Amino acid sequence: MTKILVLANETIGGRSLIEKVQERQADDVEYWVVVPRARPRRGNVVYDEAVRDMAQVRVDLMLNFMRENGIKGGGEVGDPDPFLAASDAVPAEGIDEIIVSTLPAETSGWMKRDLPERLREETGLPVTHVISDVVGEGLPFDVTLVAANVTVASEELHNRLKQLAEEKPHRFIVVIPQDHAQGHAVAEARERLGQLLKSLRSEGIVAAGMIGDPDPYTAIMNAVDYFYISEIVISTLPEASSKWVADKLVDRVQSASNKPVEHIESGPVGAEA
Repeated sequence: MTKILVLANETIGGRSLIEKVQERQADDVEYWVVVPRARPRRGNVVYDEAVRDMAQVRVDLMLNFMRENGIKGGGEVGDPDPFLAASDAVPAEGIDEIIVSTLPAETSGWMKRDLPERLREETGLPVTHVISDVVGEGLPFDVTLVAANVTVASEELHNRLKQLAEEKPHRFIVVIPQDHAQGHAVAEARERLGQLLKSLRSEGIVAAGMIGDPDPYTAIMNAVDYFYISEIVISTLPEASSKWVADKLVDRVQSASNKPVEHIESGPVGAEA
């Protein structure tokens, strides 16, 4: 069995990387995907859990793609330094080859640090460098960012996402803004998130999710900065009882993101109801 490390971050869904993985697909090839953690650009406080969740979403979406295409493999969130992330994985996973996926040289921080060559010298392994221009080429599917909290497991939201998935190829990234200082609140949010992801996956819909910054605007915009988003769906309580509506969240996100934003009103699910 040949085990190949795939090291990528922003380019994880890029066409060139996907084509390279498919090109090497074989019964005796297994992949190990590593995405280094990266700090969000917004927010006065950096929440370690949110940082890890964002990277884990990229890992999950890549692994979903691999499973869909019968490609063997697993993955993990790595050290913030991509060189250390790869160096840690090589002995731990018994890696035989490395694929490093970067943006074009003029915009790639990894290329400015000569990452592929440094890994080749450090590990002594074959290193393939794949350039993915995800900004210019886009992704081979739409990515919808879904923001919700107490309504995340609502029937209204599930039905709308199912309808979007039926229209064209989609990937869904769900973010729940949550107070990280309250452990029980985070646990309850993860339970609601798990309900939505389970229901979507039971329909064959590819989705991943995370807990974000407590401020919903910051949580959404961090995700917009971090992922290549096609559109945004914001699910709130009915207007009369929604703080998000009162704070004009939908309008603020629409203005700042320059993305199509759809607002769905739903009832709360679970204890909040």
